[in-house]
Amino acid sequence: MKINKIIYRALLLISFIVLNGLILVGISAMLSYLNTGADRTTILHIEQNFEETYSPKIIWNNTTNEGRPIEDQTLNAIENDYKNAWNVRNIALATNNMYGVDDFYTTSARAKIDSIISLNTKNNTTLITTSIQHNPTIDFYSADGKLVVFTDNKAEQYNEVYSNKNLISSFNSAPSYKVMMLLEDGFWRIRHLEELEQKNDSLESVSKLKQKVAKKMSGINYYPKNTPWDMFGKKFDTVTLKKDFALIQSLKLNTIRIFVPYEAFGKATVDTKKLMQLEQTLDIAQQHKLKVIVTLFDFYGNYDVQDWTLTHRHAEQIVNTLKNHPALVAWDIKNEPDLDFESRGKPKVMAWLKEMIKNIKKWDSKTNITVGWSSTEAAENLVKEVDFISFHYYKKPEDFLNSFKVLKNKSEGKELVLQEYGYSSYSGIWNLYSGSNDAQADYYKEMQGYVTQENIPFVLWTLYDFETIPTAVVGRLPWRKSQQKHFGLFSADGKPKKALDYIKPKK
Repeated sequence: MKINKIIYRALLLISFIVLNGLILVGISAMLSYLNTGADRTTILHIEQNFEETYSPKIIWNNTTNEGRPIEDQTLNAIENDYKNAWNVRNIALATNNMYGVDDFYTTSARAKIDSIISLNTKNNTTLITTSIQHNPTIDFYSADGKLVVFTDNKAEQYNEVYSNKNLISSFNSAPSYKVMMLLEDGFWRIRHLEELEQKNDSLESVSKLKQKVAKKMSGINYYPKNTPWDMFGKKFDTVTLKKDFALIQSLKLNTIRIFVPYEAFGKATVDTKKLMQLEQTLDIAQQHKLKVIVTLFDFYGNYDVQDWTLTHRHAEQIVNTLKNHPALVAWDIKNEPDLDFESRGKPKVMAWLKEMIKNIKKWDSKTNITVGWSSTEAAENLVKEVDFISFHYYKKPEDFLNSFKVLKNKSEGKELVLQEYGYSSYSGIWNLYSGSNDAQADYYKEMQGYVTQENIPFVLWTLYDFETIPTAVVGRLPWRKSQQKHFGLFSADGKPKKALDYIKPKK
């Protein structure tokens, strides 16, 4: 009995100690959470990093400061919090909601944003805006390391104004700002953001004179026959490229057009392995005396202003890597963007294209820029912005000359390139057995006659027939997939087709 009492008392004592220990651990965890504060991306319901949603270019022109030098770690923290402050400001103006702004602006700085949102809400107006590039210069950094003042010179922005959900105005601007930021709770918050008066300087840079390279093109759109639309995937193979490029060279063609898929290449943070593969492709092309048109943003279709800075970072990495490559002949901004006019809205697509062209010209002033429009009618867009005009043609050959001459009259003297055209030799149930290699040969006989007559640079579609076509390219309909498989000058097993007899290079 005495032993049982001892055991009972011991259990009570142990239970009391354990319970108090758990209470202490719980209180400690709660205090730790309250002292740390919630994660700021969670507050905004943005689960991914800000870099995945907004990444403008920030170039520090001067970081020297009389008195206390600014540390690299501190400068990085200031840059990140300044960028994040712009991000939440853009979100607030787009939604007319102050949610999340408190975390990046002090009380006095929030008042100005709040007044704008109140006025916009009252007038049923919305401002969609993004910043493209910031150019800050340090003016002052306090001795205690808790206050910084800098001037953001000519911060490049794009703005859209909506009234009752209708776009009424869109414009670029480059205001300069005087910025004061305070270090509070471990974060740099904007205390003061004042737009400075400035001269009306144009954002447009003077474009350097570029070579007229388009007129020399005799080329082909290229995918490896076993990996169409997945050239830089797991089966990337330099042996295949060398073999195929040697074949193209033997046809006396001098240009290939290749495609860079946006998501597969890593979007804003480009996959270094795929970038290396892209560079290898140009190296092999150079070895076979082939020039390369690099078509960017394949399978991209967002165009939202909030997405712009991500596409800028994507293009910047590729352009800066390849811009001095001797095989590079042109940047093609996007393949057939006009096909997105209906679903995304023409103004939105055109604004994105214009901004992308302007940025690529800043990063690479030497290489020609074009856009791969799906038709002669669509190619009348952005004539002033591109260096040569590219158009695709899949209509009847007998109508080609009239369409070409209409476009030529509107080209303002710029080179025209027939960048895609071709004919499927498919013969099966889905086209009532009406296709054939002979029909494909007749098509090229007629089209190449027009090409020669008008001395038109050409890049035909394509080298090989394909055994498989990804559903993402033409959809699931079997008649479309079957047609798409048989546009090649060579069959899927590598045998030449009759159309080859009429493919003559430009003189």
